[in-house]
Amino acid sequence: MERLGTGIGWRPEIADAVERMPGIDWVEAVAENVCPGHLPESLVRLRERGVTVIPHGVSLGLGGAERPDAGRLAALAERVAALGAPLVTEHIAFVRAGGPLTASPLLEAGHLLPVPRTRDSLDVLCENVRVAQDALPVPLAVENIAALISWPGEEMTEGQFLYELADRTGVRLLIDVANLHTNHVNRGEDPAKALAELPLEAIAYVHVAGGFERDGVWHDSHAHPVPQPVLDILTDLASRVSPPGVLLERDENFPEPGELERELGSIRTALEKGGAERGAARPTSPTRQASPQDAAARDVEADRASQAAPAPPAEPVGPARQRLGLAQAALLSALVAGTPVPEGFDRVRLGVQARALAGKRADVVAKVAPELPVILGDGYRRAFLGYAHGHPMTGGYRRDALDFAGYLLAEDRCQDVRTRAELREWWLERSGPKPRSRRPGIRLAHATRRVLLRR
Repeated sequence: MERLGTGIGWRPEIADAVERMPGIDWVEAVAENVCPGHLPESLVRLRERGVTVIPHGVSLGLGGAERPDAGRLAALAERVAALGAPLVTEHIAFVRAGGPLTASPLLEAGHLLPVPRTRDSLDVLCENVRVAQDALPVPLAVENIAALISWPGEEMTEGQFLYELADRTGVRLLIDVANLHTNHVNRGEDPAKALAELPLEAIAYVHVAGGFERDGVWHDSHAHPVPQPVLDILTDLASRVSPPGVLLERDENFPEPGELERELGSIRTALEKGGAERGAARPTSPTRQASPQDAAARDVEADRASQAAPAPPAEPVGPARQRLGLAQAALLSALVAGTPVPEGFDRVRLGVQARALAGKRADVVAKVAPELPVILGDGYRRAFLGYAHGHPMTGGYRRDALDFAGYLLAEDRCQDVRTRAELREWWLERSGPKPRSRRPGIRLAHATRRVLLRR
């Protein structure tokens, strides 16, 4: 695997700072935010300097019950080619459910949701990963995700699930140590045990990010400083293997460049500490007492040996897809459409997840349609959360923004005449086959309306 070094997530808001930042060997860009024919000038300059750019997908839904969409795969391959990337990454998650497979409405989560660690889920994921690998021009790496909820009836630990996925498909792993910390707080999972079970040789690179805790729940926000427990997990990982690359993720609430550089310094220190521990390690010998880590390693190997026993003949993946599809559709419907909570799930924790999904929708819609918070002012978020409660997302964030504005207009939710007029103009401009402002006579009408609204 190519050595990447130290990197940072490239975002438009910090593009200039990233270009000036010392010691940056590579960057990662959200694939869906990159247009192959119109690359941001900052990314072009970075590439010309020899900085590697890796596209990081968020919408493929490899953990979903359906086969990966050919159009999404083609778009991801396009971005790989445009960026000259040696690798492409995605998530072990599902992002939509329902549709023809379950004869139910297709729903979008708007965010990454965890897959159940079951044989059905693993079989479907392995086939989906193989489909993606065949369609992509470079190696694929998949990321473990953070979760607020746990599936009932899981059959494997996270480490076992990832080990078998990599073993069966040859896929690389993107290990997010912040997500291991999130799952430790939210699901009681031991990060050290997960690391001990991983196929370390399959690691492509590592993510590090911050978050916050509220009422005993850890939120993987990517908007806060990296906490010490996450750095400690990174040190533990580095004591076991030298990761090819490590990247700092920050998606919003961006601090001053100096603060980001200090965080990168803390990451390098954690790596050096782990590397020193790895270098000081010695094989177990008759003169040295076995450590707890040695015992843990033996336990992991014993678990793997027991799992290596001959398995019954595998059934076709089709029935597994349908079972998984029904389970995911029931969960997602409870989260975004208010249907009953499926049996075995924690109702309180599902409520936390539902509110988090709605908040995420509000934040992303505000980014893809920044005019809406301006038009609606302080009432934007309250209005959107009220809309989201009874209106699941079905077609992506831009469609969500239009549907939200249409809902406010249809339900007469805008009492202020000026706000309603501006919102109607915004909606009409974007709801047709092409912008109204480009049609004959419309520009003059818009100019006249703006003059009247200012009086």
